[in-house]
Amino acid sequence: MSFIKEKLLESTRSVLPIALIVVALSITVVPLPAGDMLLFIIGVLCLIIGMSLFTAGSEMSMQPLGSAIGSTVGSCGKVWVTAFVSFIIGILVTISEPDLQILANQVADIQNLVLILTVSVGVGIFLMIAVLRIVFGWNLRYMMIAFYVATFALSFALPEGFKTLAFDSGGVTTGPMTVPFIMSIGAGVSASKLSSDSRDDSFGITGLCSIGPIIAVLVLGIVIGVEGGTYTPSVMTPIADTRDSIVLYAEGFAHYAVEVAMALLPIAIFALIFQLISRAFSKGQMIRIVVGIVYVFVGLAIFLAGANVGFVPTGTAIGISLSGYMNGILLIPISMLLGYFIVKAEPSVYVLNKLVENMSAGAISGKTTGFGLSVGVSAALGLAALRIITGIDIMWILIPGYILALSLAFFVPSIFVGIAFDSGGVASGTMMSAFVLPLCTGACNQLGGNVMTDAFGCVALVAMAPIISIQICGFAYKLKSEHRARSFVSANETFIDYGYRDSRRPILSGTVRKEDVNEKE
Repeated sequence: MSFIKEKLLESTRSVLPIALIVVALSITVVPLPAGDMLLFIIGVLCLIIGMSLFTAGSEMSMQPLGSAIGSTVGSCGKVWVTAFVSFIIGILVTISEPDLQILANQVADIQNLVLILTVSVGVGIFLMIAVLRIVFGWNLRYMMIAFYVATFALSFALPEGFKTLAFDSGGVTTGPMTVPFIMSIGAGVSASKLSSDSRDDSFGITGLCSIGPIIAVLVLGIVIGVEGGTYTPSVMTPIADTRDSIVLYAEGFAHYAVEVAMALLPIAIFALIFQLISRAFSKGQMIRIVVGIVYVFVGLAIFLAGANVGFVPTGTAIGISLSGYMNGILLIPISMLLGYFIVKAEPSVYVLNKLVENMSAGAISGKTTGFGLSVGVSAALGLAALRIITGIDIMWILIPGYILALSLAFFVPSIFVGIAFDSGGVASGTMMSAFVLPLCTGACNQLGGNVMTDAFGCVALVAMAPIISIQICGFAYKLKSEHRARSFVSANETFIDYGYRDSRRPILSGTVRKEDVNEKE
């Protein structure tokens, strides 16, 4: 029980700031309808409870399972087996990703099943590439440059409305179901190498998997010859009283429970087959994994119900109201404030921060990555609000942004490059599609803009900005480490005369070596 209490406290600290900001806005500049406010308050409670159960269950099941599969596949000695299993896992964990379902429901140009299968195959291919990168030690920096050059080259063959959809699909794909599993697989494959650079190789797998859906959707658009994206607005259910809100949440929980069960079923079947073949876990460990999967199921269903039932109407209402102040200018600072705190409520962010602390043995704290993510998402949502007001083409932001991100990769430690690109994937999760995207579409509709070109793309900006901010944190970390090293050498660089040896030369050393002291004694 203490374990669950700890998770409850962590979830409360993550969700409470954004709840307080929304309440403050509702009292001042953005008065919300009573029904929407009630849905939001219940949604906050669902987020806290759901996130607590999900993170606890993820630590008990998804992470150890993914690590074991990654370690086994990475050490099997047959590259084709490693590649094939990675490809299948990528498809299985993506095909029922709840965030992807939300995005597909808002696009009318492509059938939901076609879009979901396209994105899933994209993730499968790039998870295979990401795992092979770890196995063969390919350079992540050069791979990112090559793939992003290919991505932007493809994007120029499509209309702007479809480009924003493609880039947003890369962000929402790496959601709460996908991230814990594929990141753990990366850590397991990396650990199987038993080399000095295995820690650095553990990261970057989510960043690569975020590129796959973008390229896959762009290729789909070229093949089917789309004219442009068409937005399908969500239909809001009016709330008359508390009974209506309870009924709405009950329906939402039932709906998302089915979706989560469909997402977990392929993973559970694969885990069972893996255990029968490898016998990697003891009976006690398997019981813990099963309990963890139950926690993940219940927690994620509650979380998704809270996010989509409680936060979607609130985000839409806030966007509509803010667009009426100062010709929408107030939307920029409020979006930045919301962005700083809302990323803390993403379950995938918690998974990344814990993995960073574990893989770096505490040298890189979760607070460091958390701060970098908050600053990055804050800047991204400020840019998203600016786009809604001005209608600027997203490529004027994405192309310079990724040039900067890829350039920074050559000036920071390798581990920060992988962490940064992973951060972009985990930041653009459920809260972005359930709260930020409705906020942007609501504001865009109110200002008379084109939703597909001006509002869509906000998730893509959220996926890009943390890559830059985390690498800036990495550059500061590098400078700080170098300064500490110079200070240590300077403090210990002394002339030590232990007497003359046979060579009649004194010993000059940057540090005092234990063997020198023993020899003198």
